[in-house]
Amino acid sequence: MKISVIGCGYLGAVHAASMASLGHDVVGVDVDAEKIEALSAGRAPFFEPELPQLLLDGLEAGRLRFSTDIADAAGSRVHFIAVGTPQLKTSGAADLTYVDAAFAALLPHVAPGDLLVGKSTVPVGTAARLAPSVEATGAMLAWNPEFLREGYAVKDTVAPDRLVYGIGAGHETSVGLLNEVYATAVAADTPVVVTDYATAELVKVAANAFLATKISFINAMAEIAEVTGADVTQLADALGYDSRIGRRFLNAGVGFGGGCLPKDIRAFTARAEELGRGESVAFLKEVDAINLRRRQRAVDVVVEELGGSVFRKKVAVLGLAFKPDSDDVRDSPALDVAVQLNGLGANVVATDPEAIPNSRRLHPQLTFGTLDEALESADAVVLLTEWKHYRALDPSALLATVAHPLVVDGRNALDADAWRAAGWTYRGLGRR
Repeated sequence: MKISVIGCGYLGAVHAASMASLGHDVVGVDVDAEKIEALSAGRAPFFEPELPQLLLDGLEAGRLRFSTDIADAAGSRVHFIAVGTPQLKTSGAADLTYVDAAFAALLPHVAPGDLLVGKSTVPVGTAARLAPSVEATGAMLAWNPEFLREGYAVKDTVAPDRLVYGIGAGHETSVGLLNEVYATAVAADTPVVVTDYATAELVKVAANAFLATKISFINAMAEIAEVTGADVTQLADALGYDSRIGRRFLNAGVGFGGGCLPKDIRAFTARAEELGRGESVAFLKEVDAINLRRRQRAVDVVVEELGGSVFRKKVAVLGLAFKPDSDDVRDSPALDVAVQLNGLGANVVATDPEAIPNSRRLHPQLTFGTLDEALESADAVVLLTEWKHYRALDPSALLATVAHPLVVDGRNALDADAWRAAGWTYRGLGRR
């Protein structure tokens, strides 16, 4: 099938390359010439495992190309819109400027019978607003939300855990087209939910709201654990054995970040208020507040352990990305903590396997270095992104490198007993 993907940022680039890997003929379109040049050369503009090889394979096979000209989308049977919906600077609501612009630019180039598929995360009601202009061209509109996890985005696109199709009345043929696009996943008995626009839009924001709530819940328990002497990690383990709760997303620490969860729960709240149902999701404001508090708590723990002041103390910050296997520093708790410590006068040396360039663009005032440079003569080591090789560090081997054996585990990802046995002062968040 001939497919176009409008918007070649994180979502669009992964989707385009993944669709080509499934055998489709794909053109990716974006207004950013520099991005298109990189993608056309097989270079991913961001770090995502498996994506570089997928790009090269698609380009070499002739099934994948990129363009800055929206007219190149003409002739495709299915058009995916995968542009960003950032948070408005003036409120928590989603900025739909890019979505509206993408549809406006694409519509003159579609043909009757084409299927336009929204993948962007949008406020409920967006598809219904856009549908009349799409249908006026003889084309159809569907909404097919994405459920990508950074670090696993290729897998989540090629082999998703579910497919959701939001379709308009009388456009049942769009289901067949989408099943053809996702034929590999459908053949593997991936659950397919065919529903209306509003439900499809709500599925994505509701999923993110639930995950954010689960994370903030265990972080709220960490706050209680710290004043009662309980251990939040053991608490999470015990809760996780309950099949109704599960252990995933019950890891207390500095909280969630990235380009999805924070902005999506704020946009969901804003949209609910517009609909006159703000009270239904009012709890999400507290979810957001708990999450932001955890960053300050991590800073406070470092200050406490360094005798009440970090001024002129060297602090090694391990991790800047909001999660491992990513270079994404959007709303990153790790980067925020590093900036706060630096602002208190600490000599912060921050390191990350992939996120230093993005961090330096946002906060050039920070000092960045290799892992060895960060650890050398450090008064405190602060783990903020749980990259695998940070979790695998040998605490005994590091004793001769640091000035003081103090580690603050902002992700509760280290073996506390092993670090203490090696002679370190270990502090987790919400742990004894």
